[in-house]
Amino acid sequence: MNSQQENVLQKVDEQDISFIRLWFTDIFGSLKTVMMSPAELEAAFDEGVGFDGSSIEGFSRISESDTLLRPDPSTYQALPFDEDEGLQTARMFCDITMPDGDPLFADPRQVLRRQIQIARDAGFEFMASPEIEFYVVKSGEPGTMPRPADYGGYFDQAKRNEAPKFRRQSISALEYMGIVTEFSHHEASPGQQEIDLRHTNALTMADNIVTFKYIVKTIAEANGVHATFMPKPFADKDGSAMHTHFSLFEGETNAFHDPDDEISLSKTGRQFIAGIIEHANEISAVTNQWVNSYKRLQFGSEAPTAATWGVSNRSAMVRVPTYRLHKADSRRIEVRSLDSACNPYLAFAAVLAAGLKGITGGYELDEPTRDDVFSLTRRERRAMGYRDLPTSLDQALRHLEKSEFMAEVLGEQVFEFFLRSKWDEWHNYTSQITTWEIDNHLDL
Repeated sequence: MNSQQENVLQKVDEQDISFIRLWFTDIFGSLKTVMMSPAELEAAFDEGVGFDGSSIEGFSRISESDTLLRPDPSTYQALPFDEDEGLQTARMFCDITMPDGDPLFADPRQVLRRQIQIARDAGFEFMASPEIEFYVVKSGEPGTMPRPADYGGYFDQAKRNEAPKFRRQSISALEYMGIVTEFSHHEASPGQQEIDLRHTNALTMADNIVTFKYIVKTIAEANGVHATFMPKPFADKDGSAMHTHFSLFEGETNAFHDPDDEISLSKTGRQFIAGIIEHANEISAVTNQWVNSYKRLQFGSEAPTAATWGVSNRSAMVRVPTYRLHKADSRRIEVRSLDSACNPYLAFAAVLAAGLKGITGGYELDEPTRDDVFSLTRRERRAMGYRDLPTSLDQALRHLEKSEFMAEVLGEQVFEFFLRSKWDEWHNYTSQITTWEIDNHLDL
């Protein structure tokens, strides 16, 4: 047993923990959990916790169903509220392995770990800082349309709403778990919120995002409302993005910073952006994995429509912020295509892999766009040389299924399962007869 594991056992005793939740996600980012007593924790560290991997879609074939959860002691945190009749609980994320100790390649954490290791072999540490948007809606009857829990606008002080203390309670709970927030505010549309997380390494941040969603949903429920990370729940309101700031560090040095450059952006940073732009369509099905994701990208305010980059330009897919230009640690890029319903492990792996491809391939970056890309029609964008992003899940899947690059990033098992499941989602969606069709076509 190593020192981290011993430290966790000590904390469990000191904090009087009654139950420990072992967390992992499926391929689409849905949280899965196994609850255990502290008495079993030492054995879990030594031997893992067995479960039926074939019961998690995409994980294992039934003939190879024996899989193990390996608790990661670095992720141990006590939960900030008592869900189990006043009993204190804690959580740890798990890595998933086969009985012989080999990683399960379908484990989303493992997909991201592989790309992080490639970056580390090249001397880089991948850092991420997301701005997570979501809606708080009134709890209604199943099948009814959602209604915003408030009618505030951008930066409004929300006093008269269904859950006035919601954001403050959420931030307090996140800070209790060691997840540092930077800012929170009301977003542009009624009921829409944003909470920004302080940058950290990408694997920790992906864990933090999964925790964030659990915390936010739990606190919303306690306030009698519902939090949704659906990319675009309202046709006439903004979509919910997860604009994420990324950087690469070489030790203590920000590899994206160049004090002699006009915008303080290094050659490495420019090549990283060029990789994301070049592979934007191939990674789209992963960064925007739902049918509804493309309602935001196609019709949402401030959602990118083309594979472009710009300096301080919020209509570009990749933006280079100009705050504190000469502060080395602040030099970063902002990828604005991600939505808050992505699986952060797979999305971060895709962005990192694309960026590294740009560095290793010596990709050249075109001049930044100065246009308001939002306002351009598709014909205008094409005439100006811009390459459109996919406008639907089926378009994104067609790019993904032809991508040898993404097959390598995700691994054969995840790649094939993801494609198969997402094509099923698209076919199920297109087979629906909508109210709009009935209203407009019944009398044809």
